[in-house]
Amino acid sequence: MESSVLAFATDLIDEGADTFFGNLTDRAGVGGVTLASVYHEARDVFPHNPARVVRYLEPGAAYFRPDPSRWAGRRLTPAPSTAIGGRDPFAEAADEARRRGLKLHAWTVFCHNDRLGFQHPDCAPANAFGDRHLTELCPANPEVREYAVTLVAELARYGVDAIRAESLHFHGLRHGYHHERYFEELGPLAEALLGICFCDHCRANAVRAGVPAEEVRTAVRAELRRRLTEEAAAAEPTPLDQLAGGAVAGYVDASALTVTSLAAEVAEAAEQHGMRLTFMDGGGPGTGWLSGIELPALAKAAHQIETLGYAKTPEAVREKVAAFALHGVRPESMAVILRPMASDCDGPANLAAKIEVLRSLGVPEVEFYNYGLMRLSSMDRIGAALAG
Repeated sequence: MESSVLAFATDLIDEGADTFFGNLTDRAGVGGVTLASVYHEARDVFPHNPARVVRYLEPGAAYFRPDPSRWAGRRLTPAPSTAIGGRDPFAEAADEARRRGLKLHAWTVFCHNDRLGFQHPDCAPANAFGDRHLTELCPANPEVREYAVTLVAELARYGVDAIRAESLHFHGLRHGYHHERYFEELGPLAEALLGICFCDHCRANAVRAGVPAEEVRTAVRAELRRRLTEEAAAAEPTPLDQLAGGAVAGYVDASALTVTSLAAEVAEAAEQHGMRLTFMDGGGPGTGWLSGIELPALAKAAHQIETLGYAKTPEAVREKVAAFALHGVRPESMAVILRPMASDCDGPANLAAKIEVLRSLGVPEVEFYNYGLMRLSSMDRIGAALAG
């Protein structure tokens, strides 16, 4: 079973290559590192970082040096993080990984980009009222799709084994913005409807799929106005699949075609450069319909599906993988991320049992989240579990 630890480039910069890679190999005993190449805004606590304990990650920043010639004339371009200065941590990681016999994966956040969305609102999803969700990029937008494919080609020059594609899909209303506020209870249907994209490109895709997009947008606007006026508890329940005579559900289904085709394009670009595409579905089966995630189709479009195995017991991890199997994703086509921290694990034996469950099911890859966010004792826990 292959293994790796997810990490940030700032971990490598702050600790230095010898300490960073030494912890990965000597303490955790893993065979690879999954380094964030493009990442969203965050504020994190880093228990063992020698430079700072609390760090703010910049919005939609790249942690490699983009090739200017590749992005000439483009509006959507990766912006290097100020944290890397004049360095190229991906090149440094690639050299060290090669020297130490480790695999390098590029953990890449595609459509949740809180820099590019604000810079180019026309590339962000638009709700039924035309309001743009500026922390995201719309997967149906041609410029966004071109950006995603070009990003893969950029990362290929570092000798990357696999692109771990996070957020290669739509997002709902609640997807993380600081001081995000909902003082009135909206209810799950209103939140779902506010998260559906009605930009020109999404409406055109829906029409091509035989869905009356304008009729759907009108129905969604009317339903939202009703629900924004009435108390959520008092609003008459209307199942999503009954709105506009079922056309709203058809519109959402069309968004899955958009996501699947984008994943196929990115996977093809990765394969042309000798890499794999791992599509990350953190929510798991039954949670991604509104995000355009159709697992059986994505299992064919991408080389691999990855999910979060965050759970306290090995039995719960087994159930998570089994749920994917019921949706057309075989265990041997999966990677699973585990957390070795106390929130999920009470010791090496617990983590070892989860790894053994994955191995027995035929899952070929396990990853551990997250190098900088865990104590070094958790790195030791990984090493003990893998050795056991």
